[in-house]
Amino acid sequence: MKPLIPLLLLPLALGACTREPVRQDDLGLPSCNLQEQRAVPGELGGSITDPRQAHVSMRANVLLADVSTARKARRISQEQATAFSERIAAVRSQTEAFVQQQGFLSAAERASFDREFDGIAAQICQPRTAQ
Repeated sequence: MKPLIPLLLLPLALGACTREPVRQDDLGLPSCNLQEQRAVPGELGGSITDPRQAHVSMRANVLLADVSTARKARRISQEQATAFSERIAAVRSQTEAFVQQQGFLSAAERASFDREFDGIAAQICQPRTAQ
C-alpha cells in the first residue's frame, strides 16, 4: 500500500505545478470577467420591466460594488471612483429614459452600455503599476 501513496499524490502535485499563480494585486472583482458580465441576465421587478434594462441594472450594481472595492484597496483614487460612479449613474439614467420613451431597450443600446461598462471595468481591473 505504501508504494501506491506517491502515485495517488502525483496528480495533485502536477496540478499544483501547472496552476496559474495568483497575482498579489488581483482583487477577484466580478467585473473583470467581461464574458460573464455580458451574460448576466438581471431580474425583472419594481420599475424594471425590460430584460435588457434588467441586465444593465444588474451589471451597474456589480460594477458599482467593484468600484468601491477597488477604491478601498487603493487601486483607484477617490476622484476616479467618483467619476466612474457618475458614468454608471448616467448609463442607468439613459437606460431608464429609453425604456420610458420607447417601452424597451434595444439590443444596440444594450451593447453600447456594455461597452461603456467594459471600459470602466478595464480601468479598475488593470494590474497596479509600481509606484
